[in-house]
Amino acid sequence: YLVRRLLLAVPTLWAIYTITFLMVVTVPGNPFQQADRQMPEPVQRALEARYGIDNNWTYYWQYLAGAVRLDFGPSFQYRDWTCTQIIAQALPTSFALGLLAVMLAVLVGVPIGVISAVKRNSWFDVGSLGLVLIGVSLPTFVTGTALLLVFALKLQWLPVGGWGELSQIPLPALTLSLPFMAYIARLTRMGMLDVLNSDFIRTAYAKGVSRRGVIWKHALRNAFLPVLSFVGPALAAAMTGSFVVEKLFTVPGLGQHFVNSVLNLDRGLIMGTVLTYSALLIGMNLVVDLCYNFVDPRVRVGYE
Repeated sequence: YLVRRLLLAVPTLWAIYTITFLMVVTVPGNPFQQADRQMPEPVQRALEARYGIDNNWTYYWQYLAGAVRLDFGPSFQYRDWTCTQIIAQALPTSFALGLLAVMLAVLVGVPIGVISAVKRNSWFDVGSLGLVLIGVSLPTFVTGTALLLVFALKLQWLPVGGWGELSQIPLPALTLSLPFMAYIARLTRMGMLDVLNSDFIRTAYAKGVSRRGVIWKHALRNAFLPVLSFVGPALAAAMTGSFVVEKLFTVPGLGQHFVNSVLNLDRGLIMGTVLTYSALLIGMNLVVDLCYNFVDPRVRVGYE
């Protein structure tokens, strides 16, 4: 099963690369044709030939050959850096921010969902559903700006931005985690409501298992499966969706570099970032599928 999934990842990444390449080359101009970088035409042509972007299809195969070796070529925006160096330097920050956001979302969202399901139609259930709706609906730049105004500017409990110190982590991590927290709470509530009506739950009560044991040991273990399937894509989404958060809180992650690469038509960095995110998403989904065996022994992934 693992070998099959890894082999399927190869054409998937190739298709993503091809689509991204076509989108990039259809954009008018290139890094040497921007308004703020006027240069004589012979110099421009020489630079295009040097970096291989004078012929799109030659560049397609050259870049693909380099990407297989994890060499994403030179950056047109950061002349002293290669795209691989930029990604390698910024990726740990984005990964740490995304991981913290998803962990916070699970730690808060799962208990909220469990309590809402156990106390169905109570004031807690109704209130949490309202907060979930708000959390899913509001974009991160709105919640991030509100948290900045309250905790950084008004109360001055936390710094406005940056990364590297413990006090600089809560605001961006919380901002990024709120939509995932709301969705996980809703998934957990729905799963718990289904599981609590199952026959094995009634059997557990008949055997004298306490209410706490039934809820947190038996019911949650089965209700957590939809959450687990969401965690892998959520982590990848937290990294890819951190562009706004990184920009808002001046976090030196990959999101900022990706936004700048798009604005500056830095082809190598655009495609390298997309391929990196895509590989992470595929890897996270594979890890989640393999973890199913440990959460529920009834689930077995493999060939039919």
